[in-house]
Amino acid sequence: MAAEQTTAIVLRTIEFSETSLIVTLLTHDFGRVSAIAKGARRPKGPFEGALDLLAVCRVVVHRKTSDTLDLLTEAKLHRRFRGAEKSLERLYAGYYVAELLRLMTDEHDPHPEVYDLAIQSLQQIDGCGDVASTLLFFDAQILRLLGHAPGTDQCTDCGGDVESVSRIAFSLSAGGIVCNRCRPRQQQTISITAAAIDEFRRLQAASTELPTTVAKHLYGELRSMMNRYLPTVLGSVPRMQAFLPTKSDQRE
Repeated sequence: MAAEQTTAIVLRTIEFSETSLIVTLLTHDFGRVSAIAKGARRPKGPFEGALDLLAVCRVVVHRKTSDTLDLLTEAKLHRRFRGAEKSLERLYAGYYVAELLRLMTDEHDPHPEVYDLAIQSLQQIDGCGDVASTLLFFDAQILRLLGHAPGTDQCTDCGGDVESVSRIAFSLSAGGIVCNRCRPRQQQTISITAAAIDEFRRLQAASTELPTTVAKHLYGELRSMMNRYLPTVLGSVPRMQAFLPTKSDQRE
């Protein structure tokens, strides 16, 4: 059981005993990790208050080969999440990012690019970035990076071209847009404007970076699409989804 170092984001903490915590971390090198932090609840414990939710730390983890919890022996704080000091919207946005990272990643499955995405998104949320646009970008990018991106170029049922019209059918079950011929076969479809689909293509492109903005007249439609599509991918509705911004702060 060798000790390994990496950087990590604290996604969740659960009281385990009078002195210890079970922590869920998203690490840069090892993916999502669940570990026991012995003595973490002591006033002068070995972690010096570094294990706050969404804190970024340098950690030392003893990884187990069995199904038992890993052992966290050290955590040095790099940056604390301070969204709560600015607004409830920023606090809830941070909670949403943490929840989605827990639900969409697997134990010990490294995705350094997802870690980097989370860091960049949290910096915008914790700073002066537009929360609504940042979260849509985060949703689009994490879906792409983990192989769940909805199809937006061709019909996701037959693979054919989709007619260039003002509104396009988006199938939740097929995982993307569908043509008029395939639409009757779909059990769950929503109607999306072509402009919103174009904007989503931009958000999920590998070349798109933060900070980014989504126009007000497209935000509500895209947020509604993501609020329907993500639960289809996850199999459940994220608890923090109900607290997401209902509109963007950006101008038309």
